[in-house]
Amino acid sequence: MPRDERFGVLKEAVDAGKVRFVGLSEVTVDEIDAARQVVPIATVQNLYNLADRTAEDVLDHCEELGIGFIPWFPLAAGKLARPGGPLTKAAEHHGASAGAVALAWLLHRSDVMLPIPGTSSVAHLEENMAARDLVLDDEEIATLDAAGSSG
Repeated sequence: MPRDERFGVLKEAVDAGKVRFVGLSEVTVDEIDAARQVVPIATVQNLYNLADRTAEDVLDHCEELGIGFIPWFPLAAGKLARPGGPLTKAAEHHGASAGAVALAWLLHRSDVMLPIPGTSSVAHLEENMAARDLVLDDEEIATLDAAGSSG
């Protein structure tokens, strides 16, 4: 089905009261703009984390438009989380888990960021929730930014 027809179906669902808010997943800036011509967009969910920032332009666009951005696979950190890596160093410095640091970095990155990490236990949930109070300093942010963008 062509994208404009899909967006039209979403608008019909909103107009009929079957859907309150529309979110898009794995889209480009052009697709967001095309969808917004047909129906208001509340959120976008694309792959985005410390190690994979290919959706950086989409996140920036969401910021400009005030659209919530939900990164999927938010805890993926790849080699940044290896022992002695920048993520584990920051985690050790803060007495937090590497996941909490990765989430804190996401939260620092953008006011429209809405990470929803999966969890398998109450302890894991508590580790993830610690990210909301974890404040990374400018040097840690710069180190994680540089490490993530270098691969």
